[in-house]
Amino acid sequence: MQFLLLLIIFPSFVAGGVFSYKSFQADSGVATVGGKSISRQEFDAAQREQIDRMRQMYGAQFDPKMLNTPEARKSILDNLIAQRALNAEVAKNHLSIPDQVLQQSILSTPGLVKPDGSFDVERYKTILASQGMTTAGYEQRLRQDLVYQQLVNAVQGSAFVPKTVATQLSALNEQEREVQALVFKAADYTSKVKVTDEMLKAYYDKNASLFEIPESIKAEYVVLSIDTIAAQMDVSDADVQSYYEQNKKTYGTEEERRASHILIEVKKDANDKDKAAAKAKAESLLAEVRKNPASFAKLAKENSSDTGSAERGGDLDFFGKGMMVKPFEEAAYKLKQGEISDVVQSDFGYHIIQLTAIKPATIKPLEEVKAAIVAEIKKQKASKAYAEAAETFTNTVYEQADSLKPVADKLKLKIQTVENLTRKPNPALPPSALTNNQKFLTAIFGDNPVKKKLNTDAVEVAPSTLVSGHIVEYKPAAKRPFEEVKAMITTAVTQTEAVALAKKEGEAKLQALKAADNTAGFSETKTISRLKNQDVPGPALSELFKADVQKLPGFVGIDAPGNGYVIYRIGRVNVGTPDEARRASERAQLDGAQAQTEMFSYVENLKKKAKVTITPGALEVQPASGADQ
Repeated sequence: MQFLLLLIIFPSFVAGGVFSYKSFQADSGVATVGGKSISRQEFDAAQREQIDRMRQMYGAQFDPKMLNTPEARKSILDNLIAQRALNAEVAKNHLSIPDQVLQQSILSTPGLVKPDGSFDVERYKTILASQGMTTAGYEQRLRQDLVYQQLVNAVQGSAFVPKTVATQLSALNEQEREVQALVFKAADYTSKVKVTDEMLKAYYDKNASLFEIPESIKAEYVVLSIDTIAAQMDVSDADVQSYYEQNKKTYGTEEERRASHILIEVKKDANDKDKAAAKAKAESLLAEVRKNPASFAKLAKENSSDTGSAERGGDLDFFGKGMMVKPFEEAAYKLKQGEISDVVQSDFGYHIIQLTAIKPATIKPLEEVKAAIVAEIKKQKASKAYAEAAETFTNTVYEQADSLKPVADKLKLKIQTVENLTRKPNPALPPSALTNNQKFLTAIFGDNPVKKKLNTDAVEVAPSTLVSGHIVEYKPAAKRPFEEVKAMITTAVTQTEAVALAKKEGEAKLQALKAADNTAGFSETKTISRLKNQDVPGPALSELFKADVQKLPGFVGIDAPGNGYVIYRIGRVNVGTPDEARRASERAQLDGAQAQTEMFSYVENLKKKAKVTITPGALEVQPASGADQ
């Protein structure tokens, strides 16, 4: 669900570009767009957001230095420039999103609907809070996203590929060729290969890397993280009680109300006559409802402009504060269960509201949430203590570099052991394994740890996670003796020579066939197309459809890597059978690709019109901050 919200909060527009919405600050900046500056603070914030996204995607394996290159910095700056150019176009075209559209977008978010069909307000707020956002901040950002989408849809919606072009491409996919194969298998030539010691020695010397045993390390290491500090923390019952009292709302749900309504829609900019007519209709319906409250659902179905709720007799399901427009919410929260409101005016028109249910606020008892509170308090204490502990950790592993024991004793850390470390991460281990992290491996194989037997510096392998290692045993790289690998080399050389013999005979046969057709030895005929390849390998399929078929039969000779040589005989070319459903799908894909191309070109044109100036030196690599070193 957090990933889902990230998709909403950080949407992609324009060929994968990610735009950051930040305030426009006036300083020397990194660039100007249409005379307005993109500040250094805004650029740095966009870079940090991108780093956070990459960390979430790749975890501990992600190195922030990847985004501190001229190419990466240019990509981030290009997105900010594109955003500014789009902002100008949005303002020029007076694009906006009505409150009702925004509300419907939020209410339709997948994963935020309870089993009973109501919107889960608490989950909505909790997920936003976990991303460091308020509902107001998120809704402002979502509104901006939807405005951008209006512009994107206007450009992409008009893109298309001419039908004749799409038809020609589909026809190429449908074209069929009848082929036969004549295979020269390397295995049939192994008995003809004569292997000498000179050939084996030459292979051994030429392919030395194949027989290398990489250097490896057995090491001790210690880890400092918020979790290791938290495990040492004590939490009293008084602390738990105090935290519970101060955060009761976190462990409960706010009051929710369920209502039905009848909406008589009228636009904000409608004239007085239309407004008066709508209000008169609403008041007339209110009078009917007051006489017979049981008729509310029937009247809603017949008269409400809100077609979504009208089908359910006006039912809006449960909602909490902040989910409805203000006039509607204020009126609904003044009603008692079963009561019907007066006519309520909002930006959508005139409402008649019937309160149908009240779900009171609830709070979980302390014992039910005590374990979670203890863990949270420990985490908070550890977070505050981490900076000081990290400084102690960093200084101790450097100043008392002969052993990890001093830092382990000082910070009460466990010394752990790991074996068979190499310079590259082991693909058999999870990327999240701290000692399988490339930054740690680079450090442990450094000159000081290897040659001087000193601790590594403190290495940040994940956010708020430091590791230092010390080599216990070092095994240098070695080459396996020739005699040990002779049998393996003999097999490899025999195979190589057999493939060469198969290819030589196959090429001779190919020339003979081009001079005089002969189907002897060929397989049964297969009908292939670009869509149905009948198990023909990709490289062979490509060559078969590039072959000249003006004169048939045609012949194509293709290497079968490691296996020999194959001659294909093309006997006939057919138009194939058109598949209208597939053609429609292919045309849709072509239209989609064209839409993205046109959107990219459109944004590039907006950037040109905006007269962009990039500040000299803005893309230069910056010194890494302490957190990213």
